[in-house]
Amino acid sequence: MTQRSPLHQQIDTLPELIRQVAQPFDESARHTFDFELCTSVKRVYLVGCGDSYHASYGAELAFHQLAGISAQALSSLTFSRYTAGFLPPTGPNTNLVIAVSVSGVVSRTIEAAALARKAGATAVALTGTAGSPLAQTAERVFLTTVPPLPDELAGMVVPGVRSYLASQMALYSAAIRIGEVRGHLTTAGADALRAELRDLASAMEDTIAVCEPLSKTLVAAWRDAQEYVFVAGGPLYGAAMFSAAKVLEASGDSAMAQETEEWTHLQYFVAQPVPTILLNTGGFDASRMAELAKAAQSINQPLAAVLPEGETEISQYVQTVLPVRGAVRECFAPIIYSVAGELLSAERAELLGTKYFRDFSGGRTVDWAPEGASRIRDSHIIDELQR
Repeated sequence: MTQRSPLHQQIDTLPELIRQVAQPFDESARHTFDFELCTSVKRVYLVGCGDSYHASYGAELAFHQLAGISAQALSSLTFSRYTAGFLPPTGPNTNLVIAVSVSGVVSRTIEAAALARKAGATAVALTGTAGSPLAQTAERVFLTTVPPLPDELAGMVVPGVRSYLASQMALYSAAIRIGEVRGHLTTAGADALRAELRDLASAMEDTIAVCEPLSKTLVAAWRDAQEYVFVAGGPLYGAAMFSAAKVLEASGDSAMAQETEEWTHLQYFVAQPVPTILLNTGGFDASRMAELAKAAQSINQPLAAVLPEGETEISQYVQTVLPVRGAVRECFAPIIYSVAGELLSAERAELLGTKYFRDFSGGRTVDWAPEGASRIRDSHIIDELQR
């Protein structure tokens, strides 16, 4: 049997990870988001960098629908440098900032939490690392420690898929908790949602099984591609950003995410065919995605789509459907709809024989020295609100 790549092996662990973290993350949410905070909050800001930002973006709708509260996902820099100084002065616990970083050492997210507190907001660190700089900076800690990998997988430097899923599960758990305490959800309704979230593990297992061979075939057909575009709207735009990130990290190919409406204004005019992957649940933007798919077909773009199994409106225009098995509500969809992008990334890297993260070569470094490094962990942190 051919040895599976490290990224494939990590993808294989994701369904069980859902089962492992569902209960402890719910308990952590109950501990972190108490009655006083949940009943006082008027608006939620979800902030993070990279995958943590993508997970945050994918959770906006869950906070709207399940918590019954206004929520906005922002990159950590956008929040700390351009938003924190302008938070409405509505009183204690009314502005809630959930700063997401599994490692808890990302400079910009630490800065966001610190400036949130300076602006009078309640800052919660959503992190898997107790005692991290982020945890020490925030007022509260939503601890989301992920169970360790099996020994044979431990220590591998692999594009992050487990950490992303953990952040998603935690954010959804927070939304359910806040919604229940506020009375937006009944206790029975909240418990049903928790069970639904846990049961996504089975849908993910089935989706991986059906999508992996299709991904392998698709990547082979697109072997000469030099660019990829993932297109989605709403919460799945977070999954599209994450999918593009995995391609960049795994194979080094140029990849980007585009929002559904924006594709029709911009990528519609691209000069050369670009492999384009559409993500859609059949939800709020489905009619627009069908129009987009027809337009993309008319200009001969190579098209694939991640869609509910049996979908007919969008799929008629694409060459390959990567089906999602099982019923998945739109606000939870990023958990399952990110699987196809993960598999495409793993298959592309394996086909080309590339090393993840470019093997930190060509001037890149795993160290955090000032010269030439991206300095995501030791970037200069400002301590004054920008106004």
